[in-house]
Amino acid sequence: MQLSSLTEMWDRLTGTQPDPQLSFVLIAAALALLVVVPRRLWLLSRNVVTIAHEGGHALAALVTGRRLTGIRLHSDTSGVTVSVGKPTGPGMVLTGLAGYITPSLLGLAYALVLETGRITLLLWVSLVLLGGMLIMIRNFYGALSLIVTGAIVFAVSWFTSATTQAGFAYAFTWFLLLAGVRPVWELQHKRRRRQAPDSDADQLARLTRVPGIFWVGFFAVVNVVCLAAGFGLLVPQ
Repeated sequence: MQLSSLTEMWDRLTGTQPDPQLSFVLIAAALALLVVVPRRLWLLSRNVVTIAHEGGHALAALVTGRRLTGIRLHSDTSGVTVSVGKPTGPGMVLTGLAGYITPSLLGLAYALVLETGRITLLLWVSLVLLGGMLIMIRNFYGALSLIVTGAIVFAVSWFTSATTQAGFAYAFTWFLLLAGVRPVWELQHKRRRRQAPDSDADQLARLTRVPGIFWVGFFAVVNVVCLAAGFGLLVPQ
């Protein structure tokens, strides 16, 4: 690739766009709500939350020195991340803790990037994260989910106008912030019905001897705080 092409690509990635109008941001938020609230659309869009959830487990495992052996994503929007290491201790706790808070934390990080106006950079960072996760996928459905998601993000970042990229980036960021809250409510609903004995909260309870409801509450607080902070960053003052 010629130097001029590399320079052009770099300028495209690091270039900034002007802040959008309030109506633009609110429409993006409404579109995100549209795929989070209705149950039928949620059953489809929740796959993206599962990608972020399992990616959070995987990243936490690597950061804490555990050896990541594989990730599986399933068509019922569940997933599992397997790592090898000490079965107890801080590393295992942080790995278990990361899943339910990662979508919201990622949404907040994206909101911080959007505040700088670097929309194309945000989309390409997403592609890098998806590519890194794809390496560790160990089932067909999981690979298909990541490839389809990555293809959509790439198509938007490479072939669409700046306005379309901005709309997609804002809607996706709102989606992560809003969608991060719903799985925590679903988790506690299943726990009350004794349908999730091996949930992240219950595994953390066994590791720490702190009741599972505490961890559910922790997930909820982190995600709501991320949503509030993201709102402050995304909505023009």
